[in-house]
Amino acid sequence: MSTSKSPVRSSQGDITNVRSDKSAIDAFVRQARALASQSTGEGKGRLILALDATMSRQPTWDLACEIQARMFDAVGRAGGLQVQLVYYRGFGECRASRFVSDTASLKTLMTKIDCRGGHTQIGKVLTHALKEHARERVNALVFIGDAMEENIDDLAARAGELGLRGVPVFVFQEGHDPVATNAFKEIARLSRGAWFRFDRSASETLAKLLASVAVYASGGLKALETRGRPEDLLMLEHLSGRKP
Repeated sequence: MSTSKSPVRSSQGDITNVRSDKSAIDAFVRQARALASQSTGEGKGRLILALDATMSRQPTWDLACEIQARMFDAVGRAGGLQVQLVYYRGFGECRASRFVSDTASLKTLMTKIDCRGGHTQIGKVLTHALKEHARERVNALVFIGDAMEENIDDLAARAGELGLRGVPVFVFQEGHDPVATNAFKEIARLSRGAWFRFDRSASETLAKLLASVAVYASGGLKALETRGRPEDLLMLEHLSGRKP
């Protein structure tokens, strides 16, 4: 069994130089189950998890599903977070689940999704988040993807609206597409969120950072400060300009 190495990241949030194995993911699951006792927020936070399910994501889709499903299953049992799954693929297909706190249904749905060819629909995701927030507060939006094929000015306008409404976008980019990198960084900046890059070798670090987003969504900056783990401090560094 391989041993895990400490994450090596650039100041821009690159977390690709990390190795992971099943034991690391299992350790993360145990960590995530403790979120309820460590969060100091009031009530339940609402988080939207948005996924690019176009064909280019197929090589790492199974790995991503395992990490994401296990994480939200654990957070759901802790009872401090409500999660909605949004994904797009194919010819204009963009779907959203209901918000759930028992995330077994999300896990089932995620493992049944297969990637299909098509263009990105990030604009629909950002617009959907704005509409959901208008109905009831959304604490954070997580987007995981590898490409951007839309008008960046349109996406920037929606990201800015989310930032004004206090909905940070946490963008996790798979791969090194320069067009996507520029767009994703701008979305994160304008929404006052954070951008990170990952690949299949960085699954452990990705899982930990997603856990930090879940902690933030359920308890705010104070919950991150209370937990105080390296990934939480990294999130606090990105979010230092936000109010608790």
